Amino acid sequence: MDFVNKIFRGDRVIWTIFMFLCLISIIEVFSASSTLTYKHANYWGPIIRHTSFLLVGAGVVLLVHSFPPKYLSVLIFLLPVSIFLMLVTKVMGASINGAERWLSIGGVSFQPSELAKLALIVYVSFLLSKKQELTPEKCFRWIMIGTIITCGIIFADNLSTSIMLFAIVYMLMFIGQIPFQHLGKLGLMIILFGVLFVLLLMFVPSDTFKTIKLGRAVTWKERILDFTHRDNTNAVRDSTFKITDDNFQVSHAKIAIANGQIFGKLPGNSQQRDFLPQAYSDFIYAIIIEELGIVGGVVVLLLYIILFIRSGIIANRSERIFPKFLVIGSSLILVTQALANMAVAVNLIPVTGQPLPLVSRGGTSTLITCVYFGIILAVSRFDNPKGIQREAEILSEAEEEEKERAFEEENVNAGEF
Repeated sequence: MDFVNKIFRGDRVIWTIFMFLCLISIIEVFSASSTLTYKHANYWGPIIRHTSFLLVGAGVVLLVHSFPPKYLSVLIFLLPVSIFLMLVTKVMGASINGAERWLSIGGVSFQPSELAKLALIVYVSFLLSKKQELTPEKCFRWIMIGTIITCGIIFADNLSTSIMLFAIVYMLMFIGQIPFQHLGKLGLMIILFGVLFVLLLMFVPSDTFKTIKLGRAVTWKERILDFTHRDNTNAVRDSTFKITDDNFQVSHAKIAIANGQIFGKLPGNSQQRDFLPQAYSDFIYAIIIEELGIVGGVVVLLLYIILFIRSGIIANRSERIFPKFLVIGSSLILVTQALANMAVAVNLIPVTGQPLPLVSRGGTSTLITCVYFGIILAVSRFDNPKGIQREAEILSEAEEEEKERAFEEENVNAGEF
């Protein structure tokens, strides 16, 4: 117990959520990786890889949460580095499903966009903490420069991530009390751009996008059409629903959710894991509901909601501005991404390709998610007066118990002698 208290510092609720998500991840990824098992003819390979990433991620959490928040501002320097790596990925990156998101260095593949998301959150948090020194106008200008460059590069290959990241920055600026006139104008520009973008997608022929090497635009168009039109058309034309190439993923996700009912089929008994192409990643929430039922799905949802609420409490207790925004930004990106993944699984929004943080199978995304948890824990540990006092009390109690134990052992040894 003493060892645990010395190693796992910071907010106990956040640690509990982290461990529960890791446990759910190991169970469900092991169950949902059947297609990978068939492909590589290796029963244990997928789960060993995933568990290894989670163990390394736990080490990342322990490392990051040992640094006082003021030192975490050094992560700002990751922004230009990640921007450079994303540009290199455009030229030398590996193309998967028509998107150049992965870069391989020394045989290790990773997504520079995940680094960029982390760096941008730290960058925006740092600028908001300096709002009075820079003036709100300069702060807004510098935030927009970094955000537009980062989101603009991500936009071409990962529309959903770009939109989500921009929305989180907008929320951070709103919480940081950037003048409403700036946020209002920005909001109107976003709405105008969004309308024009959708109209462009709908009315420009798909062949034109392919000709100018914007194949991802065709994917975006098809996903929007699938969500808004094609399912309804099939239902009207025929008395039976038809599963086609266009609605394949969403249809099998719905079947998985329907199979789960209240308490699920229990882990390892999923049927749709063999049909969903990304059962262990983009659609793992559907597999969770199929195996653990609506009850399991609600529990996972509540874990992320509690994470968000607890992070808000930690941010409110923080005495400095920079750590406040670090915690808010980290929790926003984790919970927003989780809600997006769940919404896709239950067909509330079009398919986005967002993994479920810490639960979905992944490499770069898992490690970066652990950095976010480490940041939240670091702030709860070093910038929370009540937390610091409680931690000191726990360590003091542990030292007292150790002294008493040593004293009793000495007496016992003396008596035997």
